[in-house]
Amino acid sequence: MEKRVDFRDQISRNKNKSIFLMICVFAVLVLFGYVISLAFEPGYFFMIMIIAIIFSLSYILVSFYNSDKIAIASVGAKKANRNEYKQYYDLVEGLTLASGMPMPRLYIMPSKQINAFASGRDPQHAVICVTEGALEKLEKRELEAVLAHELGHVSNYDIRYMTLIAVMVGMVAIVSQIFLRSLWFRGGGNNRGKEIFILIGIVMAILAPIVVYLIQMAVSRKREFVADASAVKFTRYPDALIRALKKIQTDNSLPEKRVSKAVAPLFFTNPFKGLGRTHPPLEKRISVLERM
Repeated sequence: MEKRVDFRDQISRNKNKSIFLMICVFAVLVLFGYVISLAFEPGYFFMIMIIAIIFSLSYILVSFYNSDKIAIASVGAKKANRNEYKQYYDLVEGLTLASGMPMPRLYIMPSKQINAFASGRDPQHAVICVTEGALEKLEKRELEAVLAHELGHVSNYDIRYMTLIAVMVGMVAIVSQIFLRSLWFRGGGNNRGKEIFILIGIVMAILAPIVVYLIQMAVSRKREFVADASAVKFTRYPDALIRALKKIQTDNSLPEKRVSKAVAPLFFTNPFKGLGRTHPPLEKRISVLERM
């Protein structure tokens, strides 16, 4: 008999794993910076870091403070009319009352597939968007479970988590590009010690962005487990979410709606399936939920 999983333990465990993975990204950045400082002058490394920080923070902060608007615009969603989508509003209002969260703005995305996402920098600026397919194909309890999952993302400040790691990933990518391009302008020399570190730096400049991207996707997957456990916390009924996930498994034969890879991690289930997986396999999510 499989060991039962308490949703509180699941939330705590996956949050800790997310933090550990973020520390790994930071460690890659520090190690890469140390190699560059050995290959060149330390002052050169600090100049690269200042440029990387300015560019990555500027880009990410603009995205962070407008994350809800960007996500909604990118999928062509429209604001849900309360009279037309009364059950949608009633379910979200019930969940927010139970969880003590403010009411998010609700949107509808034109797609026949079952999917949903939440965005916004904090609960006060949150939006929830569901597809037309989710409203048509999910029973009331199943839809409630999916909406509870999305509110889980909001309550756990997942946009902040993903923004922070995106800043670090962006910094690694920028540092890598500046380092590689700067080699074209570097004068010759016969310092073998520095040449070795330059070679190590080139290898890291190629591999580091790939490594931190994979870590970023791993953090995204861990946040999905947290959101699933939060949905159980809000509804106390894991069976509804299990049924919704099983319906998604049989729904994958439909043509997929095109979405930007930038917003793919927000969705209830990965719109790209195996390409740079932002979500755990549905089978694994179902297995964990069945033990709650």
